[in-house]
Amino acid sequence: MDSRRLLRMSATALAAAGLILSGCAGGSGAAGPSGSRTATTSAVATAATPDPALRGFYGQKLTWRDCGVPKFECATLRAPLDYAKPDAEEIRLAVSRIKATGPGKRVGSLLVNPGGPGGSAVGYLQGYAGIGYPAPVRARYDMVAVDPRGVARSEPVECLTGPQMDAFTQVDQTPDDAREKELLSTSFKEFAAGCEKRSAKILPHVSTVETARDMDILRAVLGDEKLNYVGASYGTFLGATYAELFPGRVGRLVLDGAMDPSLKAADLNRDQTAGFETAFRAFAADCVKKTDCPLGTESVAAATANMKTFFRDVDAKPVPTGDSRDLGESLATTGVIAAMYDEGAWPQLREALTRAMGGEGSGLLALADSYYEREPDGTYANLMFANAAVNCLDSPPSFAGPVDAERAVPSFEKASPVFGAGLAWAALNCTYWPTPATGRPHRITAEGAAPIVVVGTTRDPATPYKWAQSLAEQLASGSLLTYEGDGHTAYGRGSDCVDTAINTYLLEGTVPQDGKRCT
Repeated sequence: MDSRRLLRMSATALAAAGLILSGCAGGSGAAGPSGSRTATTSAVATAATPDPALRGFYGQKLTWRDCGVPKFECATLRAPLDYAKPDAEEIRLAVSRIKATGPGKRVGSLLVNPGGPGGSAVGYLQGYAGIGYPAPVRARYDMVAVDPRGVARSEPVECLTGPQMDAFTQVDQTPDDAREKELLSTSFKEFAAGCEKRSAKILPHVSTVETARDMDILRAVLGDEKLNYVGASYGTFLGATYAELFPGRVGRLVLDGAMDPSLKAADLNRDQTAGFETAFRAFAADCVKKTDCPLGTESVAAATANMKTFFRDVDAKPVPTGDSRDLGESLATTGVIAAMYDEGAWPQLREALTRAMGGEGSGLLALADSYYEREPDGTYANLMFANAAVNCLDSPPSFAGPVDAERAVPSFEKASPVFGAGLAWAALNCTYWPTPATGRPHRITAEGAAPIVVVGTTRDPATPYKWAQSLAEQLASGSLLTYEGDGHTAYGRGSDCVDTAINTYLLEGTVPQDGKRCT
């Protein structure tokens, strides 16, 4: 797998602990030629002037400086730590941009977010979007990113040390007896306690609503009347939340790999579990056609059985990796899940499974480490810490305790015979969280917003296609663009049809016809 693919895979990855969200979003527009709709900057009145207590934030001037990355600039944005007390403490957020290259008239700023929650938007901009987005888009937009509060360079949430995180990622997530169930529950309690110990001040203030409000301050400071935005995965929930809060300030919004904000956490987790099963079956169908398939060449059903057998084997007897960590079931499962995000990783997964089944687990360990953003020196980026902090604040937990999780295992195994049990137990991650949830699942309509493009991939592992269908239907101005394919998200992943539709929308404001399908 090349470095750009690996960066994109890890930047958009959802936490192995499972998806736990709630949301807010929006869209609307006027009919255009041939049934299309055109986004304009004047169709919707600008929202009311912000609270007078926020004027100092909206009126601030960014001081741009060299980032140490050629052509990129960096700055620091100020926002209230607590929007209910804007005159109290502030939080400082990392911003980066690369200016429009031309030719052509500059459209404005285009904010990007890779998802997570917990993915570094600044890292995504500098490592991919600012240099890898289609040249016509980069020519006419200043490409901009802000690390959300609690993420990466923006006062990051911290929870565990490197060795503690190593231990956490190896805990058996398919407990077979009372002792293993207790160990798993204890691991989640210790994770939550670590977050409270190291990040108590920020934990109550990393919600998606607060991050969306930060985005509106950035929009104003950049001098844009409307927000133009491309969000992937969780970034779609963030973009939808923005549209719900500020429908009159919506410019051109692309929500790629969409979330469904109306679902409860347990339902989101179960749906995502089914999504990974769909992706695994696509991988297996491809694998069994190849002579080097480590899962056999008989059938998808046989490959599925062999995958389950392998997980049981490494649960009973982990295999060495050449590292101090042996490959047990938890790390092996994470490694396989990591490769489900991008079909470009399937050859790497085949090789890693072949080696692991032969008694050498370093390949799957490397995939798991990329997913967790673990560095070679044993330190971790804060992706998983921020992921839990945001998700656990955005929605009430999936389960009240281990008994509920155990009861849910059969329904999760029905959704995914391969991953179901582990992902059911992993959904305990918010059960012991020290900060009560402030968000609740609900439908998002964003009445009054300009047209919003919602993108869904039919075999997306992390954000199942039906979520995109649901969000597009909820949004008053949502337009669904479908990619019939594999992998997580669609823009910039090889479909000329998808890229052309989105580029045309971003550059000309012409919305793809609702229901358009691409391959």
